[in-house]
Amino acid sequence: MNANLYELLAAGFPADRDACCIETHDGHYYSWRDLERATARIANLLASLDLPPGARIAAQVEKSPEALFLYLATLRAGYVYLPLNSAYRAAELQYFIGDAEPAVVVCAPEHFGPVAHLAFPAGTRHVFTLDVPRDGRNSGSLLARAAHQPDHFDTVPRHADDLAAILYTSGTTGRSKGAMLSHGNLAANAQVLRDYWHWQPGDVLLHALPLFHVHGLFVASHGALLNGSKMIFLPKFDAAEVIARLPRASVFMGVPTYYVRLLAEAALTRKLCADVRLFISGSAPLLASTFDAFRERSGHTILERYGMSETNMLTSNPYDGARIGGTVGLPLPGVSVRVVDDAGAPCAPGQPGAIQVKGPNVFSGYWRMPEKTAEEFTADGYFKTGDVGQWNDDGYLSIVGRGKDLIISGGYNVYPKEIELALDALPGVQESAVIGLPHADYGEAVAAVVIAQPGAQLDAARLIGELKQRMAGYKVPKQIFFEEQLPRNTMGKVQKNVLRERYGKA
Repeated sequence: MNANLYELLAAGFPADRDACCIETHDGHYYSWRDLERATARIANLLASLDLPPGARIAAQVEKSPEALFLYLATLRAGYVYLPLNSAYRAAELQYFIGDAEPAVVVCAPEHFGPVAHLAFPAGTRHVFTLDVPRDGRNSGSLLARAAHQPDHFDTVPRHADDLAAILYTSGTTGRSKGAMLSHGNLAANAQVLRDYWHWQPGDVLLHALPLFHVHGLFVASHGALLNGSKMIFLPKFDAAEVIARLPRASVFMGVPTYYVRLLAEAALTRKLCADVRLFISGSAPLLASTFDAFRERSGHTILERYGMSETNMLTSNPYDGARIGGTVGLPLPGVSVRVVDDAGAPCAPGQPGAIQVKGPNVFSGYWRMPEKTAEEFTADGYFKTGDVGQWNDDGYLSIVGRGKDLIISGGYNVYPKEIELALDALPGVQESAVIGLPHADYGEAVAAVVIAQPGAQLDAARLIGELKQRMAGYKVPKQIFFEEQLPRNTMGKVQKNVLRERYGKA
């Protein structure tokens, strides 16, 4: 049996291959036959490059149907997909390319020069460009080369434990880690979610999430593909665009920020949402006020779930049954979740503890980091998520805290250490502490407290401008505060809880 994930997804495609698979925001249609042919051509191109077994195919491209086809073609050809956030800057890309050593890098045409400058010295064999082909505009070198390839391809056999994708997560030490996900990891989660969320014939997914993230690439796209469901593709989230298309959709997935912004639209009504079957939220905690307000306005109770790059989805509120605000639901079928105290003993309901997980969805480890991988798994094979949670009496899990100092801003994970290292390297900065502060739109906003070197005159706008040149915009502090010294405990550790309290109303 071929355990290649593409084979599983393709088994769900509708019999009518001329039916619409993807409708874009500007009215273009792609059939299921288009998907099969496009992915075959790209897979044939990749196969013609004589790449080594297990070669990584890195992609830093804008969201488009063609970007999804590149991912699927990489699976078909038996290689490993490496999605990169389109907001990453040169210094970030240099690390990812140097660490993963991709054989192929695909980027936007306007970034070809800088990306090639980073990729070729790192050993990359080929750099292609991918643009959205519209009205005769250049579609980039990838599609131009693939157009000459056959439109049939026999999917390369893969075992369930063969590597399918690497997703980089920000590191607590400033060094990002590549989570290795196998065909079996991704297939197990896709199949469980298809059943658990009751995907139905005729479902239409309104897809407004990015394609470089677990939520948009795996949870949303895999769900629709496995179910043979049409997707309405938006290049990015726009509240007015979502409002305009909701009447033609039955499933919508978003981060909490999306729901906050939808609630700001007067057009969000029960009538507008009448034909939507399911609203799902994840990637960041959903505030109880947002949960309640959305139910009141739309008549729908949001289904909140919990997952991470290393594990895909772990828990979910039920499709049938109580969806409880402030919880992320019950462990998914086949997934073992436990909450333990410092001694490793199970916590009673209402008692906070460390969340540990095990199951066929859980990754095998971090790319080229065997020591780190060993640290993150228990002796009996459970992955330490770094999150703090507690059960209620009915077995629902709530996330009550986050270890590893994580900030989640607009659904994106931000690790303070990475930003602190960048800040501390700027002229005039003695040290810094980065914290997350409550934000009505993003959930949390990144903020920094900076200590200047003696005699240095620092300007917040200049520091922010410097950081914008070095890292993705969502990581850059929205505000910088200046102090003479940082609060510390008796062990010398910076008391970020004191800073959060001090600047919580900023």
